[in-house]
Amino acid sequence: MTTATSVPKSQVAIFAAGCFWGVEHIFLKQWPIKENKGILKSAVGYTGGRADSNNPTYRDVCSGNTNHAEALRIEFDPSKVTYDELVEYFYCTHDPTTLNSQGLDHGTQYRSAIFFNTTEQESIARRVTQEVQEKHFSPKGQQIVTVIEEAGLWYDAEDYHQEYLFKNPSGYQCATHRLHW
Repeated sequence: MTTATSVPKSQVAIFAAGCFWGVEHIFLKQWPIKENKGILKSAVGYTGGRADSNNPTYRDVCSGNTNHAEALRIEFDPSKVTYDELVEYFYCTHDPTTLNSQGLDHGTQYRSAIFFNTTEQESIARRVTQEVQEKHFSPKGQQIVTVIEEAGLWYDAEDYHQEYLFKNPSGYQCATHRLHW
């Protein structure tokens, strides 16, 4: 008797950690899509904004009037990379102790946020946040200010923003988008 092998169901993770160009770049350098290491697809875009602000443009988001965050949406294979690993990597690659800013970028669109899609993701995000706080930030007297909230509507950013730093290697990258541990 043979049993069918089940194909792992993909999941979606959404993170905001400042300018989305650098966030996407550092995640895809760690888990290149072509190398089949776990990230299946990515997109940068906008989420977490006002309910009356539909289909915002980059200019709209940068105005600060929509309250959207610049964010990265990752479709991943949980049999190759877990949500826990992605959440910890998110914290490792930016400064989650600064409110509404990363490096020289300031405004609510640059906030640190995790947008969960399931109650399991919410639980994992909160647990990993506490672990990272205790291990990396409490000893330095710093407090994580990352917002953890339910994912809402997602809007892909304009095409020229997608994989921007791979297409423009000398483009702007926030200094906080690096491995901190």
